[in-house]
Amino acid sequence: MAYETALKELGLSSEQAQVYEQLVRGGAQAARDVAMHVPFSRPLVYKVLDELITLGLAEKQEKTGKITSFLPRHPNTLIELAENQVREAETAREQANVLAQTLASEFNLAVGKPGVRFYEGLEGVRTILEHSLTSKEIIYTYADLEAIDAHIRNINQEYYKKREKLGIKKRGIVPDSEFAKQFLKGYDTSLTETRIIRHNERPPFHVVMQMYDQTTSYITLTNSAIISVLIDDPHITDMHRYLFEVLWQKATDAVEIYGG
Repeated sequence: MAYETALKELGLSSEQAQVYEQLVRGGAQAARDVAMHVPFSRPLVYKVLDELITLGLAEKQEKTGKITSFLPRHPNTLIELAENQVREAETAREQANVLAQTLASEFNLAVGKPGVRFYEGLEGVRTILEHSLTSKEIIYTYADLEAIDAHIRNINQEYYKKREKLGIKKRGIVPDSEFAKQFLKGYDTSLTETRIIRHNERPPFHVVMQMYDQTTSYITLTNSAIISVLIDDPHITDMHRYLFEVLWQKATDAVEIYGG
């Protein structure tokens, strides 16, 4: 078959490639006719034809009193097949990334040393935030809301939707500001509980810090650089969680300051 190799590169098996090519060359055919032109038994041809129908590359034509025939779908369907494979590959890549991060944490605990990962750019931010979606407990965070809105607004919105879908709760401490008031207006307090720290002059720290499970992460958001760091170490995370709880007790509920 002239196109078998190319079709196999699209993910078809050798049998699927040969049967599909025969359909394209011969048009509507009964399974027995297809079997005459390919080196497979008729039962196998029936099986492969069903697989091609599932893939959207063939369709069955049934008429009363006549033998069932099989028709090829237009070859443009191959483009759709390839696009589906690209989407599936991207999904698999994302799942592999999350799994690798999770297994890395287990690995680092087993060998008794902290794991430190460093990323640059927006993709690094996505990686860091995606990792927190593996959290088995509430996420504790310090956040510079203005820096988030200025640099990673879309990424943060995507992250929030995923966290909402997973039902992962968060406690956040943010500095008091007019921007924070507008940002938190209408925020879902059942998913994210926020407290405010008062100050005379707001320090622009341009950082998001999160603690969950045994992980501490930092995201620096400035015009000159966007840097993300992930540290897997229970001792570091426990220390930061303790300090967070101390400050949490001194901070004021955002609802009390800004209203619901």
